[in-house]
Amino acid sequence: MKRKLKDDFSQTINDTVYEWFVTQRTKNIPISGPVLQEYARKVAEELGDRSGNFKASNGWLDRFRTRHNVHFRVICGEAAAVDKITTENWQIRLPNIIQHYNPVNIYNCDETGLFFKLIPDRSLVIDKNDCEGGKKSRDRYTVMLCTNWLGTDKLKPVVIGKAARPRCVKDIDMAKLPVKWYSNRTAWMNSKIFTEW
Repeated sequence: MKRKLKDDFSQTINDTVYEWFVTQRTKNIPISGPVLQEYARKVAEELGDRSGNFKASNGWLDRFRTRHNVHFRVICGEAAAVDKITTENWQIRLPNIIQHYNPVNIYNCDETGLFFKLIPDRSLVIDKNDCEGGKKSRDRYTVMLCTNWLGTDKLKPVVIGKAARPRCVKDIDMAKLPVKWYSNRTAWMNSKIFTEW
């Protein structure tokens, strides 16, 4: 009888967790293994497991994933198509363009978005369905790094945020920061900032 009660309890946990998981994925919310395990522990406690007998271990997670055909996949977001022909042509043309310049005078700079509130890019998914993400947080900084070919002249990094003077540095002299700080409404690089830089 005790075994049947335990099996019923485990089945209720599994059903509840699976139902929640399906709901979250329908909303395009990424769910990782540890998040699923934590939710299972919470469900067990709500169902009366005060002693903590239900552990939601890695073994439980593996069995849950196998039982419900759940896989861990990379979330596919927007993909930018790159024209291969243009890329190949550029790789052929670039050496001819730079051959007459001293490597000390050849610089490269690149920018990237630092999304500091971004959700994970992987999630558990049912079966092998496509894994589509929901809306991603747009809270970001743009960071641009620049150095010469030899790496002997590394320019001060550029950071672009939305606030002209963020609260976290309100009492600090911005000129003494180890970065050049700029701001605009979108925290994106624009021609005005690039020209001023």
